[in-house]
Amino acid sequence: MKLTIISGRSGSGKSTVLHILEDRGYYCIDNLPASLLPALADRISSDETGIPNIAVSIDARNISADLQQAPEIISELQARELATEIIFLDANSQTLLKRFSESRRKHPLSTETVDLREAIDNESDLLEPISVMANLVIDTSNMSLHQLRDLVKTRLFERSDTSMALLFQSFGFKNGVPVDADLVYDVRCLPNPYWDTSLRSLTGLDTAVVEFLNSQEEVQEMYNDIRAFLQKWLHKFEGNNRSYITVALGCTGGQHRSVYLGEKLGNFFSQEIKNVQIRHRDLD
Repeated sequence: MKLTIISGRSGSGKSTVLHILEDRGYYCIDNLPASLLPALADRISSDETGIPNIAVSIDARNISADLQQAPEIISELQARELATEIIFLDANSQTLLKRFSESRRKHPLSTETVDLREAIDNESDLLEPISVMANLVIDTSNMSLHQLRDLVKTRLFERSDTSMALLFQSFGFKNGVPVDADLVYDVRCLPNPYWDTSLRSLTGLDTAVVEFLNSQEEVQEMYNDIRAFLQKWLHKFEGNNRSYITVALGCTGGQHRSVYLGEKLGNFFSQEIKNVQIRHRDLD
């Protein structure tokens, strides 16, 4: 039996994840007061429910006092034998502002004296203690609902309970660093296919770009260094109860070098690790 806690800033996609888990047979509870988590855990541990997995959403809608106690309560749950997992969703503030403006929904922390932008920023501070405890952080800033559903399904359900899920994500620094990255590699120092006009409109998935980067000694040195680091240290992360690792590779625009390295590293580690995914944020 497993308890999955879904948290994150409003508008980041928590309801979508909760619905996905519900479709997978989880018993889901939205906006459970954090103070009720111990009682729920006791009920789960008694094995009287007959439900294999339970998911609860805990976020800024909680009573203020409950939310302040949430990190301590969750720590106590994790100390038990009950399997507990935290998934935290987030997006950059500008994206959240746009989503709320388009949906015309009221933010749970906005009042007559607190506007939407301030409420979004306050929520980030309020939930930070939970976010640092998360097993998996998902940045939905550049995701559609369909992409979020696909990512959650591959990361949560295409792995055994004992194996680590590894995601290689390319991105462009000009569009911001992914907030859900565990390891970030800056590859902007490498030769850039963009300056070859015949390659400019292509991506790191195209044969001509791959051949160009394959021929660059510095690119292969960078690949070998990153691969060697991950081969040496990934098992340490896994031994420290890390179920999910996101390795982000960034170039200027997220089109050529980072995509190439993400593909090459992902293909290599897929031979060693059961659940490896590759995502190109700024190509999706």
